[in-house]
This record gives sequence, C-alpha cells and structure tokens, in this order.
Amino acid sequence: MQRVYPKFLLSAFSPEHFPAPSIPEVAFLGRSNVGKSSLLNALLGSKQAHISSTPGRTRSINFFSITDSPDRQQPQLYFADLPGYGYAKLSKSISSEWPKFIEPYLAERPTLALCLCLVDSNIPPQKSDAQLIHFLQAHDRRILVIGTKADRLSGNARVKAQAELRKGLAVEDLLLCSSKTGAGLKEVWSAIYTAAEDEG
Repeated sequence: MQRVYPKFLLSAFSPEHFPAPSIPEVAFLGRSNVGKSSLLNALLGSKQAHISSTPGRTRSINFFSITDSPDRQQPQLYFADLPGYGYAKLSKSISSEWPKFIEPYLAERPTLALCLCLVDSNIPPQKSDAQLIHFLQAHDRRILVIGTKADRLSGNARVKAQAELRKGLAVEDLLLCSSKTGAGLKEVWSAIYTAAEDEG
C-alpha cells in the first residue's frame, strides 16, 4: 500500500467554508459509531481523525489534504469526513444540519469523485443507510459501500453478511474491511485512486 502524507485542512460548518473545488474529493459517510474515524486513520496511517467513545461527535465536514510526498506542495486528493447519523440522542440536532450544508455538498459538489458509505458488517442492513445510498444514487454519485469491523466475522459469517448487505441495500459494489487487521484497505485505496483518475 502506497504511503500518503495527510494534513488536516479545515472544518466546514456551511458551504462558504468548503475549499475551492479544484481536485478530486472522497467523502466518508456512515452511521455514528460505524468506525469511520478508525477507517480514515487506518487508510492514512496516522491519527488525523479523532476517535470518540461518544457517538456523533463530528458535527462539521472535516477536510484533509492528501499527497504522496512530504515535499509536494499541491495536494492530489481531499478526504471529507462527514458527520455520522442515526444515533438517537443526537440524530435530531445533526439531521437538522444536513439540509444546510451536508446535502448541498453531496448533491452539488462538482469535484466529489467517490462516496464511501460505511455500514457495520455485524448488523443487518439499516434503513438510514439505505436512505443515504438512495439519495446518492438519485444524484448520480459514484458509491462504494464498505462493511466495517469485518475482523469480527468468521469465514461463513462474512459471506452471509456480504450477501445480506448487498441485498438489503440494493448495491453491487460492497467491500468488507477491517481497520484493526488492515483487511480490505488496499482495495479501498484502489477504488479511491480509480475514481480520482476518472474524475481528473
């Protein structure tokens, strides 16, 4: 897996805060506590994304710039870490924020090359995940669904979980991965680079 050099760029609370659209962007989406920060950190090889034991801590879109060399001034990619959803105690306050700046980002951002939709591979398909995927499909977004925490599944359970998620979420592209063991991370990077090249 190629080494990358990430750098925290900014936290956006409104469309005015978004960086100028110039290079391909990859959005990370998922329910609270699905393991989004863990996956981001595993992909980046650093502790850039803050992991909290309290679900729903991310309230802004956090942008990270990615380069393949510490000497390169211009980033090649932006990663966008979006707020989690579906956590009962915070879902109302977070969902009220979605139309203001999260939906415009997902629906209108011209440089958004790929949406990584994270789902927990240990639980059945969730309605909120299906709604998000449908929203992205309606806006012709490129999607890869990632089943997180796959290290908790044995061989047969992995096959069953993958089939159930594909059927329940009505998607073909679905990848199981584990931030803990690194399984699937190479394939995630491959999808990211392919989408970025197609966008560029």
